[in-house]
Amino acid sequence: MSINYLALANAGVEKLHPYQPGKPVEELERELGISNSIKLASNENPLGLGPKARAAIERALPDLARYPDANGFALKSALAEKLAVNTDQLILGNGSNELIDLVYHTFVAAGQQVVYSQYTFIVYALATQGHGAEAIVVPAKDLGHDLDAMAAAITERTKLVCITNPNNPTGTFLTKAELNAFLAKVPSQVLVILDEAYTEYVAEDERHPSIDWLAQYPNLIVSRTFSKAYGLAGLRVGYMVAHPELISVLNRVREPFNCNSLALAAAEAALGDTEYLSEAVGLNQREMARYEAFFESQGISYVKSRANFITLDLKRDATPVYEALLREGVIVRPIAGYGLPTCLRISIGLAQENQRCIEALAKVLSNGA
Repeated sequence: MSINYLALANAGVEKLHPYQPGKPVEELERELGISNSIKLASNENPLGLGPKARAAIERALPDLARYPDANGFALKSALAEKLAVNTDQLILGNGSNELIDLVYHTFVAAGQQVVYSQYTFIVYALATQGHGAEAIVVPAKDLGHDLDAMAAAITERTKLVCITNPNNPTGTFLTKAELNAFLAKVPSQVLVILDEAYTEYVAEDERHPSIDWLAQYPNLIVSRTFSKAYGLAGLRVGYMVAHPELISVLNRVREPFNCNSLALAAAEAALGDTEYLSEAVGLNQREMARYEAFFESQGISYVKSRANFITLDLKRDATPVYEALLREGVIVRPIAGYGLPTCLRISIGLAQENQRCIEALAKVLSNGA
């Protein structure tokens, strides 16, 4: 007996395609029979695990037979102190991705609308489709968010608006004034996720006071993560900050024990490791400048980025260049799936990794790839 499992699935699942992560180094080396490859595809922190986070993990090892703290008291307390909020304004998740989906699961029903920008984090499209909602995709402005058009796209059926700042995969950045003006236009019954996964890489004088805006805009949800600048991508810890009553509703749906013990311990320690964070941000700034100088010297178009990656536009199909870089042992990210088939996204790595990527890119371009 055969079963059509797709027909049994919820509406919206049929047209979904699984999220495509960056190609693993092990997979590339297995396929091509090469070694010493580098991966600059997934926006990870190239410094690896910070010393305080590593020490916290080692201290937590003896208690792994116990369930983790389901409420994440210690991490929430540390976050509350750092952000000057109350702990009841915080919710923790298995990466910010889980929390974004939790907002959908809790508040977005089939037939309602979700507004987001063209060329933004692909999870919004996946979650909207998966929950049977209608996607209102607003055309991008200079490869970033057109907030005026997004505000105009809101209707009576709009339940959620999603904004990523800095934007992924393009790295564009919205200013304080732009975002504040937009939030003032959004009706109070429409929720707004402001995804700030890369906010630590933004210069302090440019960073907007999104946490302070929560008092003025109770429909705002600020989403952040420990996966990027804090170097904990493999442990998956994210958090959201919002109105206490909104957080209370999300907690009704949140899976119990959704953050493991090692993740909670490492995140709390990483939050206090200011030296590590400063080193990571400084490295990113220096190496970003290296890529910009190379692209400008070669006349290659690129997007000015405030994140830990940079996107270049080859003005032609980028697939041959991506594949040629793989043969050189360099993994970057093609973003045709985002609607940008002429572009590649390169994560900022260590100095020697970035130099190797630049040399490989110069080689494949000179060879006509």
